[in-house]
Amino acid sequence: MPMKRIFLLVLIGLSIFLGGCSSFFRDNEEEHIQKVYIRVQDYTGEEYRQPFGKKTDKIAEENRAVIEDATIKYFKETYKTDVKVHNMVGVLEGVKVFVESIGEPHFYTYAYVQIQNNKVLPHLIGAEKYKIQEAIQGGLYHMIFEEEFQKLDGYLESLAEEGRVTGKTKEALQNAGGLGFMTPYYFINMLSAEAAIKPVYDLYLRKPDASKKELRNAFAENLFDSENLSINIQLFMSDKGAEPSEEIFNRVTRDLEEMSGIPKGSYSFTLNDNLIQRETFQGVKDNSLRRSYPDYIVRD
Repeated sequence: MPMKRIFLLVLIGLSIFLGGCSSFFRDNEEEHIQKVYIRVQDYTGEEYRQPFGKKTDKIAEENRAVIEDATIKYFKETYKTDVKVHNMVGVLEGVKVFVESIGEPHFYTYAYVQIQNNKVLPHLIGAEKYKIQEAIQGGLYHMIFEEEFQKLDGYLESLAEEGRVTGKTKEALQNAGGLGFMTPYYFINMLSAEAAIKPVYDLYLRKPDASKKELRNAFAENLFDSENLSINIQLFMSDKGAEPSEEIFNRVTRDLEEMSGIPKGSYSFTLNDNLIQRETFQGVKDNSLRRSYPDYIVRD
C-alpha cells in the first residue's frame, strides 16, 4: 500500500478517535454539571449537605421529634422567639437544624445538636450566638422600616415579573437558608456591632411583645453606620442556558444607586446564570456579575 494512502488512513482514523474523545469529554462534563448543579427554580434545599454528615443525618432523622422539641425550647428560652423547624442536616458529631421564626421579627437561622456514640444529646444544643443576634437584628430592621423595604421588594418583584430573572424558592430559604432575614431576592446582614439597632434588640429580648412603634422609637438613628448593614441582592437568569446579562446587571446597579425611599445600608448585587449548587446553596460562579465589597452601593 502506498505510503501516501497509509498516511491518509491514519489521519482519518486519528480524527475519528479525537472526535469520539471530544464527544466523550463533553458528555462527561454535562453529566458532572447535572450532578453538581440544578436549576434555581427546581431547588428546594433538600439537596443541601454538610461534610462528614451522612451517618449523623440518618441518626437525626430517626430522632427528629426529640431534636425539634429541643430546638424550639432553646429559641424560646434564649431568644424569646417562637420558631418552626424546617430541615435537619447531619454534620460531624451533630446535626444542623434550620429554623424559621414565627411572626415578626422574621428571620431564618440554625442551631446545632450534638450526636455522640450514635446518640442524640438534646441538652447539648447551641449556636453561633452572634449569628443569631445578627439574624434577629436584621429581622427587626426590616420590621421597623417596613415601608422602605416594601419599595425595594416591589422593585425586585417587578423585575422578576418581566420574566428574564428570578430568585430562590421559598423552600430553599426554609431548608438551607439560615442567613437571617431573607426573601427569594436578597438577605440582610446586620452586624452585631451595629450600635443603632442594639437598643431595639435589647428591648425585644426584654419585651418580645413590644409594638412596632416602640421598637422603632428605640432605634438610635444618629448612631447608624451603613458599613454594619449589608443588603445582599442575588438574582438568577430565568432561562436554563442564559449567561448573566450585562444589560440587566447595569440597569439594576444604576437603579439601586438612584432609587429614592429604599432602606439605608450597603447594597451588593450579584447576577448569576440559572444554576445553583445542590449541596451548598451557592449560585455564585466564575461567570457571575458582581458589585460588592469593597465597592458597595451605599445608601445613607
